[in-house]
Amino acid sequence: MAVCFHASSPSSSCSSQIRTNRSERTSSHKLSFRRPKRRIGFCIKSSNGLPITSQVGSLGSSQEKAALDFEVEGGWQQDIGPTSEEMTISITVVGASGDLAKKKIFPALFALFYENCLPKNFSIFGYARSKMSDEELRNSISGTLTCRIDSRHKCEDKMEEFLGRCFYQAGQYGSEEDFSELDRKLRQKEGGRIAQRLFYLSIPPNIFVDVVKCATLRASSPTGWTRVIVEKPFGRDSKSSGELTRSLKQYLSEDQIFRIDHYLGKELVENLSVLRFSNLVFEPLWSRQYIRNVQLIFSEDFGTEGRGGYFDSYGIIRDIMQNHLLQILALFAMEPPVSLDAEDIRNEKVKVLRSMKNLQIDDVVVGQYKGHSKGGRAFPAYTDDATVPKNSLTPTFAAAAIFIDNARWDGVPFLMKAGKALHTRRAEIRVQFRHVPGNLYKRSFGTDLDKATNELVIRVQPDESIYLKINNKIPGLTMRLDSSRLNLLYSAKYMREIPDAYERLLLDAIEGERRLFIRSDELDAAWALFTPLLKELEEKKIAPELYPYGSRGPVGAHYLAAKHGVRWGDIGSDS
Repeated sequence: MAVCFHASSPSSSCSSQIRTNRSERTSSHKLSFRRPKRRIGFCIKSSNGLPITSQVGSLGSSQEKAALDFEVEGGWQQDIGPTSEEMTISITVVGASGDLAKKKIFPALFALFYENCLPKNFSIFGYARSKMSDEELRNSISGTLTCRIDSRHKCEDKMEEFLGRCFYQAGQYGSEEDFSELDRKLRQKEGGRIAQRLFYLSIPPNIFVDVVKCATLRASSPTGWTRVIVEKPFGRDSKSSGELTRSLKQYLSEDQIFRIDHYLGKELVENLSVLRFSNLVFEPLWSRQYIRNVQLIFSEDFGTEGRGGYFDSYGIIRDIMQNHLLQILALFAMEPPVSLDAEDIRNEKVKVLRSMKNLQIDDVVVGQYKGHSKGGRAFPAYTDDATVPKNSLTPTFAAAAIFIDNARWDGVPFLMKAGKALHTRRAEIRVQFRHVPGNLYKRSFGTDLDKATNELVIRVQPDESIYLKINNKIPGLTMRLDSSRLNLLYSAKYMREIPDAYERLLLDAIEGERRLFIRSDELDAAWALFTPLLKELEEKKIAPELYPYGSRGPVGAHYLAAKHGVRWGDIGSDS
């Protein structure tokens, strides 16, 4: 939730945003702010674009609603809470020396600062075991910061100002003493203001609980909220995920935990509900009556490249399918929520996940890339990675057919596939509609009716776009048809560069908007679907089908699609 105040004309950016959410107290001390009425111009909105007053429960938890406690009458506002001068936010990136922090988190924070979406008073701390000074931290991240958005400001000046807000604290991840020292430095920068504290855990999952314990006991905000962003993986199966959730909840409430899946912050994934619920042309078609199958495709054109040690302990199913693709599927297939409130949306996602039939081993294909030579260049096999065991059976490719057992989607196959070292890099949703009953023009397409299939394609990356394949007459004196695109290419339509997913998600976490973060029961339902399959694959030691580096993947994936009367959409000429 963002509260924006302006005295005269509205700002075109987030320049005067003030965050007033003050839930997730870690102590019993609660503050109440009473102020004389003031005549101001103001807007209140959350990151879903709606004004707070038009949403039910959009302030988040009951504590947040009580904390804000505002009334608006005829342009007058009372009890607006603390002003921007009285508030500050402290963001601590735990694991600041890692690649994710340097390549994604710090650049995203700088982009928010560049766009004036951070409050006036803020500071950023890096925390890691490495010995480092403030200046060394700034030097290590400065090379990853770019003014890619536009050139309204002098880039170097903005970078210097941002880096001047970045500080470093070396410490052990399980040391309460070191977190006490971090707390001392945070208080020093906060200068007695009402402090909101956000911790981003860019660290391996085996030390999540140690960090959360120390941060909660020694470095929580005494006056404002304290929130923790947790990066995946959230366990390896239902049991380990449940243990992690229970351990985190010893120190945090569910409202304080923000489980991040960066794919939910992608622009085209964000647009899914807009495309469906605000366009009359699509919502009536969104069911088994008109949709023949839905495909969720993720492919990378590179292998593990030195990350094999991490990847081998998880595999492509845990790394991509159980989280990224399943979350997109849930957003795609859910029933219309009561409102755009985070809990209403997440309730519908949970219903979809719980309606999915158990995955059968016969509806799953796994593969692993092998070495391949092309154009005089040799490409390594997965097991050529020095960090991967030579006899590894970990899949680098998987395809699965998922069915949703409810009235809307009964019998519609949802096909997922994800893989590394494939022929192209892409992430997209392909919706193939049913054939036209008694099509008068079927002879013009010959016996291959798939050529006449209407298909809606939502390309998440790269070259973000939405296009609809329709049948069209080729100009001329003869009746010749072809399949044409109605194409919305984002780079052509919108000149503004699309923000990185981490920018949106970080801003939402700061604002207390939980819509794009995963709730614990969502996580339980997702693991309940995949855990039996993963257990069977590992217990039976099922060997993955080998496929050449740079190919389209295992042949078995095509047989799986054919079994359900489907042809992969990314194989066609438009791919």
